[in-house]
Amino acid sequence: MNGETVTRLGTTADPRHDRILIDGQPLGALPRPLYFLLHKPIGVVSTLKDPQGRPTVRGLLRGVQERVFPVGRLDYASSGLLLLTNDGELTERLLHPRYQLPRTYHAKVSGVPTPAALQALRQGVRLEDGAVSAPATVRILHTSETKTWLELTLREGRNREVRRMCAAVGHSVEKLIRVRFGPLELSSLPVGAYRPLTPLEIRALKRTVAALATFPS
Repeated sequence: MNGETVTRLGTTADPRHDRILIDGQPLGALPRPLYFLLHKPIGVVSTLKDPQGRPTVRGLLRGVQERVFPVGRLDYASSGLLLLTNDGELTERLLHPRYQLPRTYHAKVSGVPTPAALQALRQGVRLEDGAVSAPATVRILHTSETKTWLELTLREGRNREVRRMCAAVGHSVEKLIRVRFGPLELSSLPVGAYRPLTPLEIRALKRTVAALATFPS
């Protein structure tokens, strides 16, 4: 490393600044960081491969040759914003429970929730496995006689949590769309389409993670 043979275990190095040779050959350059925002459709799994042969998000990234990974998951029956990247350090921080990155969903539920049901969601509800959900921000977007569109913002990423929370207060989810992930917004991106993040969005995402890291755990 930098012209010296390293023999001590635990020695650290930064491939971006240090010159590292292995058996006389330079360590390969790090891949350029890539960040994509995808509007995942219903009926597509949020993985790169599926043992059941179902369509995956990788198949939607036409023209992207590099290997990128989804940051978290949206379940098979849900749609909306999914971030994909090869930035492993950022991914780890975005998904770590300590950072509690806000995620916002629009959920179409059966029936019309009462003020008590909405308050229960805001305070946290006991799920079917006995766990209690974290408090959520909830507001009604639209109601009809038999259906309601809710906007819910959560700061934890349990499996199918929005569906389980709404079921716990007696309102099954019929349609679920993730519209925001941290500072990123789905906006008008068509279903099944993707686009690179803008430099402004990348900076906002990293600033958000850095700000959340200063919160007490």
